[in-house]
Amino acid sequence: MHCKEWIDKLEVQPLERAEYIRLLSDYTEEDRLYAQEKARKIGDRYFGKQIFVRGLIEFTSYCKNDCYYCGLRRSNPKAERYRLTEEEILDCCREGYALGFRTFVLQGGEDAYFTRERMVHIIRQIKGAYPDCALTLSIGERCRADYAAFRQAGADRYLLRHETADPAHYRVLHPEPLSLEHRIKCLETLKELGFQTGCGFMVGSPGQTPETLAEDLLFIRRLQPQMVGIGPFIPHGDTPFHNKPQGTLELTLFLLSLIRIQQKQVLLPATTALGTIDPRGRELGILAGANVVMPNLSPVAVRKKYSLYDNKICTGEESAQCRSCLQKRMESIGYTLVTDRGDYPA
Repeated sequence: MHCKEWIDKLEVQPLERAEYIRLLSDYTEEDRLYAQEKARKIGDRYFGKQIFVRGLIEFTSYCKNDCYYCGLRRSNPKAERYRLTEEEILDCCREGYALGFRTFVLQGGEDAYFTRERMVHIIRQIKGAYPDCALTLSIGERCRADYAAFRQAGADRYLLRHETADPAHYRVLHPEPLSLEHRIKCLETLKELGFQTGCGFMVGSPGQTPETLAEDLLFIRRLQPQMVGIGPFIPHGDTPFHNKPQGTLELTLFLLSLIRIQQKQVLLPATTALGTIDPRGRELGILAGANVVMPNLSPVAVRKKYSLYDNKICTGEESAQCRSCLQKRMESIGYTLVTDRGDYPA
């Protein structure tokens, strides 16, 4: 079979592992554009020309983990640490709500300061003030009791990138005691508790191959998440991967298209990282099948401190600037940002 035939097959039934590997190994630019056209038609069929917007609040840059790729890693002495107060978090929500955001995303490192009790209080405050909004958490691996408490308090969604579905590759990216087995267990728990659950991975991370990417696509098919977050690997100068090559725009776009074709109604962001490696990265992500963008609502004073990777965009813009800029960018390609929670279709 040729790549286009595999892409056609993916629209109606899953591929086998060997087929994913051949597709990811042999595709051409013509194949990528073919997948993009198919993915965009599928996205338009389910979502029209609507792009959902999420207000990202990066509320803590402390992290107990030492992942080799991340600028927030515990052993990076140059990382600037901060924690937003509850009032600062609510101020971000207040500003975002006025700008039309109906989903807030609380993202941070795995910070022990934010205990179950503190997080529950924050969740209740946000949901009490903005009951018509969805709340997404992205704060890493926690115990089942924590996840259950967050869900009961009103959190709607949880994003936990699996990073790779290959155990050996996972060890390339993460030191002990982190494990792929535990990561997957967390994702399964989140789904069991009723969260709209998101997984995802970096494209072009050190050690990644067509074989490991095939495992990622197979894992996504098994998990059936409501959200998938992928973006290119971008090295950070203060990590062990500082001299590794970044992920490519082309492969990221191809994978966005394959995920849209495979998981037709999934919520799929065009990430900030995509916009960092190419000036039109987010627009190209939308055209490849994405349907979510996540402008930053964090206070400008802390944006540069949340340094996951180098040269991150939009660190100096006010929230209204980010919102207005994205609106114009989406309109330039025939799409529009909508004031909507943007839930996964029931």
